[in-house]
Formats: sequence, C-alpha cells, structure tokens
Amino acid sequence: MTYVEIEPGTYGVEIALAYGTAENFTGTPVYRNSHCFLHPAAAEKLEHAAELAARQGLHFLIFDALRPSEAQWVLWNHTPDPDFLADPRRGSPHSRGVAVDLTLLDGDGQALDMGTAFDAFTPRSFHGDGDIPLAAQRNRLLLLGIMSTAGWDFYSKEWWHYQLFEPRTYPLVEDRELPKPMMT
Repeated sequence: MTYVEIEPGTYGVEIALAYGTAENFTGTPVYRNSHCFLHPAAAEKLEHAAELAARQGLHFLIFDALRPSEAQWVLWNHTPDPDFLADPRRGSPHSRGVAVDLTLLDGDGQALDMGTAFDAFTPRSFHGDGDIPLAAQRNRLLLLGIMSTAGWDFYSKEWWHYQLFEPRTYPLVEDRELPKPMMT
C-alpha cells in the first residue's frame, strides 16, 4: 500500500505531530521521525474537509494521523485507558492510516477554543460535554459539521478524533511498511 504524505501546506493544513515531541501525555517523543501519512481514502476525505473549512475562512492543525502499530504499543503501555486509546491487540484506526486528530485554526492561525487541550483524557473532551464554554461547544460543533459533511466518522469521547467508517476493514500498518520510517 502507498500512503499519502501530508506535508505543511498540503490542502492548506498545518502540522504539529504531538507524538513527535515531548509535548504529549507520555512526556517523551514517541516518533523518532515526524511524518504525517494517511491512507489514500482518508487523504481524499481530508482534502474535502479542508475545502469546506476554507469556505469558512478556517484551516486545520493536525496533531496526529497514521500511527504505526509500534507507536500504539508505546502509548498503550504508558496509559492503558480504553476510553482514550485503542488496545493495540485490536488495533487503532490511527494504526490503519484512516484516522486524524485535528483542530480548527482561524485566518490568523490561532486555534479555536475547543474547551480542552488535545489529548485531555477527561470527560470534558467528550463531544457532547455541556460544561465547557458555549463558544467552545459551537467550535466543536463546527468541526464536527465540517468533518461529517466530508464523510468522516467521529469518536464521542475525543472532540479532536475523526476516522473513516468501518476502520477495521483497513490493514494495520507497521513502521517498516511506511515510505519513510517514523519509529526507527
């Protein structure tokens, strides 16, 4: 399988892969090399979503996309919480290249308020949380509307996570299968 590399500027997106730095819940980089890949079907839907966002004067900041199976094990071994991480024995949609974690940026490149940070493993991260400020609720609904219209499914416990429908129909991806390794 050939995976599509999403680079800064592709579809007008910005990229800041959280697991390529120590700025993530593990406190250490998970990826040795930060590359943003997606399955071609997911890349096509990201392009459509980016077009919809641009009509609103917005664009995306991507926190994570394809996550090699080896990286899923690193995350799971650190925090084995099935509410926020897929058990690597089943596989994550990220480890199939059909999921993306992202937020919306305004025309000045400022992130819209979503009520919590990315990877805040708390019920306040749930899409339907009514305790976050009203503006953040609206921003989450805007993101949800853009992504849903572009053909993405969502995970109810993470406002930032979107995936293709029926993700388990796609194969798991190991680092050695990528055009550019992320883990080695």
